[in-house]
Amino acid sequence: MNLSLYLLTVLIWGTTWIALKWQLGVVAIPVSIVYRFGLAALVLFALLLLSRKLQVMNRRGHLICVAQGLCLFCVNFMCFLTASQWIPSGLVAVVFSTATLWNALNARVFFGQRVARNVLMGGGLGLMGLGLLFWPELVGHTTSPQTLLGLGLALLGTMCFSAGNMLSSLQQKAGLRPLTTNAWGMAYGALMLATYCAVRGIPFEMDWSARYVGALWYLVIPGSVIGFTAYLTLVGRMGPERAAYCTVLFPVVALNVSAFVEGYQWTAPALMGLVLVMAGNVLVFRKPKVASPTFKTKPV
Repeated sequence: MNLSLYLLTVLIWGTTWIALKWQLGVVAIPVSIVYRFGLAALVLFALLLLSRKLQVMNRRGHLICVAQGLCLFCVNFMCFLTASQWIPSGLVAVVFSTATLWNALNARVFFGQRVARNVLMGGGLGLMGLGLLFWPELVGHTTSPQTLLGLGLALLGTMCFSAGNMLSSLQQKAGLRPLTTNAWGMAYGALMLATYCAVRGIPFEMDWSARYVGALWYLVIPGSVIGFTAYLTLVGRMGPERAAYCTVLFPVVALNVSAFVEGYQWTAPALMGLVLVMAGNVLVFRKPKVASPTFKTKPV
């Protein structure tokens, strides 16, 4: 079950960047995010009501969902999409992949969970591998105030993503399933961002082209309803630090898609980086050896 959820998350989130790219243009970025999570929330509520699986939450649960909506379905996406205007998408992916280490650290700070050595080693190898994968963009991008601002926003988005992971883990420890908390979180996130657009006077335009509408529904159903549910279920089952290793792998999927769609050229450093990412993946999921008990016989 864990492997299926893991692979599903990696494959979906490794391809959603194409849909995000196809949305740029007529509709403002925050409005597109409102459409995405507003529709995703409606779909989730419909499924939960039809199946009678919508859980009742108390005031504390709703407050945590508000915070989760702010972190996972509002500020997170605004930071990354805005950062992409000033720094290469590959560099954004590298920053986002530090979520593995942020989750391990936050799980230690907030839940007192021991950080396994293999998780830290695997995350480190994965980040080294991504550095090699995106080496041309890393060395070819000149430093400027916009670059530093973009890096800062990407880091802020990653920290918001990690905070949302902790909040989801907290909800699941209280017995609330990701389907219910995601439905409310997405609704709250879309509402907050819609309020922001109204205050700023950002028009709620719509692009009825087949590309935009198709991209929107891909982001709504696979990208949000399925992707976030699968990932946050992994957070509850495996822990935030192991589940976050998806963020290291999905840029690798994105690069392979890019090779097919945009003609990305694999290089020797990139292939070496891919090997390091795979090695890190093996380390993260390796179960630590348990020392077998030794029995001492007492002299008769």
